[in-house]
Amino acid sequence: MQTKDNNPPDGGYGWVVVVSAFVVMGLTAAVLKTFGLFFVEIQEHFDELASTISWITSVTIAIFHLGAPVASLLCAKYTHRAVVITGGLLAFLGMALGFLGLNVIWMYATTGFLQGLGISFSWTPAISIVSHYFSKKRALANAIASAGECAFAFTFGPFFQWLIGQYGWKGALLIIGGIQLNICVCGALMRPLASSCHLEVSHSETPPSNGVSRRDEDKSPITHKTFNWMLVRRPEFVLYAMFGILAAMSFFVPPLFLVPLSYSLGIDESRTASLLSILAMVDFAGRLLCGWYANLHVTKTIHLLTMTITLISTSLMLLPLANNYLSLAIFTGFYGFFFGTTVAVHITVLADVVDMSDFDSALGLFMLIRSTGGFLGPPLAGLIVDMAGDYRAGFYMAGATLVLAAVFLVILDQFQQRSERRSQTNTKPEKSTLPYPSFHFLKHQ
Repeated sequence: MQTKDNNPPDGGYGWVVVVSAFVVMGLTAAVLKTFGLFFVEIQEHFDELASTISWITSVTIAIFHLGAPVASLLCAKYTHRAVVITGGLLAFLGMALGFLGLNVIWMYATTGFLQGLGISFSWTPAISIVSHYFSKKRALANAIASAGECAFAFTFGPFFQWLIGQYGWKGALLIIGGIQLNICVCGALMRPLASSCHLEVSHSETPPSNGVSRRDEDKSPITHKTFNWMLVRRPEFVLYAMFGILAAMSFFVPPLFLVPLSYSLGIDESRTASLLSILAMVDFAGRLLCGWYANLHVTKTIHLLTMTITLISTSLMLLPLANNYLSLAIFTGFYGFFFGTTVAVHITVLADVVDMSDFDSALGLFMLIRSTGGFLGPPLAGLIVDMAGDYRAGFYMAGATLVLAAVFLVILDQFQQRSERRSQTNTKPEKSTLPYPSFHFLKHQ
């Protein structure tokens, strides 16, 4: 039996951690989401194809995912706090060096590699520690924390556009890097759970007490000491990882090509920047609403995720039909809202697929495997755009990829249902036969 101290607080200082994670999400994912504002500026500066420039975002996304297992390992060895602070410094360094803008390869190495590593070392521990601090309210806490991406993106759209206009794209990168140093402040507020430290000492110095196995202790949702690579052998995790690959191939495409598509329709810069604000606003509403609904436990989270993925793919297929600012804003709003509902629950679904004792490992591995999708998605979409000569083609590609992602969620749900039925079938005979021998024994006394 686990002690009360081993359970997540589900509140208290946990809300400080949620607010800190909220800001970290804004200074990492929101910056990545609004980087499309720099796309045309960088493309014109270096006079390169769209597919060539899209590799900057592709490298950032890939390193963001590839660095996740490293971040998880460092969290186990040190603390979430130390890793987040390191991530903030790396993010600043990536933008500050990108300010030099020497050539495209330099941009790959700075705003691509270093920025991606900084985002990974900040984002991964921040979202992980929120899940450790909460259990019953985990869906709501994750939704609030992830909403920081939308809240910041809402203001970052016009703000970044203004920075580019005033200081050029190079000066804007340097200023954004300075703003990202605030990640270090947020990391300092992410206090490790005291009970987790207590358990680490007790596990190393004392053997398991009578009636409590080592395995039972390891099931504590706030205890994790080693990285479990064997998760890749679990069918449920593999199916969810396949969903993650396909989802990552499409998730980063719309923000990248929304600005160029808007320009191609003859929409001016100020209105284009407002599209990103609309996207962020409805995304924010979608996350909070879906997090609140998921917290009611009315609908199984995997069913909710499947539904939102289907709705995102539908909205992406419809978005290219827009031919003016109003229609583009409406379709962008639909996409942003359903995207927000998806982000609000997909980490919670991962926690349902694996035990919390393996959550840090699962998050790191999931991000690592998903990196292939994030790495290939933007360049593939850029290649399709170059071949078609139309930015609409990138949105069709993203929508079709999400349809395939939804298929893996359906398969995963069916697999889990079969596993639950087998488990129930195996336990029923034990429940019905165990009381009888005791009664038979008493009858003959």
